[in-house]
This record gives sequence, structure tokens and C-alpha cells, in this order.
Amino acid sequence: MSDTDSQVPLPNLDNAAAIAPEDIEAYSPEEQGPRIAADLEAVFDVPVQVSAVLGRSRMDVGELLRLGPGTVLELDRRVGEAIDIYVNDRLVARGEVVLVEDKLGVTMTEIINSTERG
Repeated sequence: MSDTDSQVPLPNLDNAAAIAPEDIEAYSPEEQGPRIAADLEAVFDVPVQVSAVLGRSRMDVGELLRLGPGTVLELDRRVGEAIDIYVNDRLVARGEVVLVEDKLGVTMTEIINSTERG
């Protein structure tokens, strides 16, 4: 985490359940004071599972058992198509595969909001 990461303002989530949806526009962050990323320090060590799905394929168990080294498995995605990024089995973003030094990585190109997940 860099020095500037601790200065990112965060929304005030105190008593968030008590705020009626029609009152959300009236919320002013200046009233409560700025929140920063360092306020989330208590959850920094909570483990999450991140998965990048390149594609999927369906096959019978017999086909699966016949797979061996060098077998090419056809996936349901085309080359260059965005991959899905899941956090704890929930779709959160789409991205692209990148090469970082000698390792594969993923860069996020689109964040999925909760209305798009359904």
C-alpha cells in the first residue's frame, strides 16, 4: 500500500441501514468528516478467493478421463474476448490477460455493478 492509498476518501457507512433511500441525495460527506482507506484496516487481512475465468467447457466424465498432456480443450470464448473476474464466486469485473515479466496477470477493464450481475 502506498502513502497516497491511505488518503482515499470513503463514503460514510455508519448507520447505513438507517438511511432511507429517498434521503441518500441529501447525504453530505462534509457533515461526518472525510473517511480514508486506512479506516478499513480491520478488514485488510480477511482472505478472499479471486478467480479469473478464461472460458468454460462442458464434457462427459469419459472425455475428461481421456485428457492428457498436450490436449487442446476448446473453451466458449474467443481469443481477445474479456475474461470474467470473480471474488468469492461473485462476478465483480471483466478484464484482459497480460504478461508481467514471466508471469500471467489480469488487468481489470470493466467493473460490474450489482444490477449487471443478476
